[in-house]
Amino acid sequence: MLDGPVIAEWLPVSAAALVLLLVAAGVAGWVDAVVGGGGLIQLPALVIGVPKDVATPFILGTNKLSSFFGTLSASWVYLRRIRVQLVLLVPLVAGAYAGSTVGAALSRFVPREVLTPVVLVAVIAVAVYTLFKPKMGLEHAPRHGGRAAIAWRAGAIGLLVGFYDGILGPGTGSFFVILIVGVLGYGFLQASANAKIANLTTNLAALAVYGVHGEIILVLGLAMAVMNITGGFIGAHMATRRGSGFVRIVFLATLSILIVKLAWDTVVQFTS
Repeated sequence: MLDGPVIAEWLPVSAAALVLLLVAAGVAGWVDAVVGGGGLIQLPALVIGVPKDVATPFILGTNKLSSFFGTLSASWVYLRRIRVQLVLLVPLVAGAYAGSTVGAALSRFVPREVLTPVVLVAVIAVAVYTLFKPKMGLEHAPRHGGRAAIAWRAGAIGLLVGFYDGILGPGTGSFFVILIVGVLGYGFLQASANAKIANLTTNLAALAVYGVHGEIILVLGLAMAVMNITGGFIGAHMATRRGSGFVRIVFLATLSILIVKLAWDTVVQFTS
């Protein structure tokens, strides 16, 4: 953690660490609102800022609390400005909740070292695919016009990404976006609107698991939530104003950060 005495028992971080965490939460909220992946910023900041004697579930639970409120504010902005289809959204959210619940429950039993390299390969493939298809997602051209065809595909996307969020987590919003764009033909902006609500659901499901066990640093999580809400509000407004081209650029930048992080985690786990 950052040097310095902790502020109080109910806020077990130093003043310097608190400043770091609040700034990180604001930036994470902005990134999360535009395209997802804010956890790539906020979670490492918590690992650095919180004392090492604090158990990992408390760090994860605090991260989920802050992220939930930030995603909630971004979802509200998107829903006011972007029209969503219930035939897509309902099965997407239902699948996301179920997948996240199962993933969170199994996360204690599945070795992380098995998952990280697999996810790394998947993220690289997504980044390359997006980079070499410059027009993908710039126009909103939904495929699979039948309700049943949209519904089962949306449900499968929710279940798959929700499970990933519960069991591992980094880049969940980005995976929602690329699958909605690639499989269903949505534009990046419309995909982000649906992804926000689905990600809100996975956060809620995981938060319920941590909350039941009391694994949340409540005061810190709420303080970070205020900054996450602010960042999310600003990011959602920027995304809806600037459109799919802007979201695509942020999406590729977020994937680049995710690739570096997962590559580093893979190297560390095989060399330590």
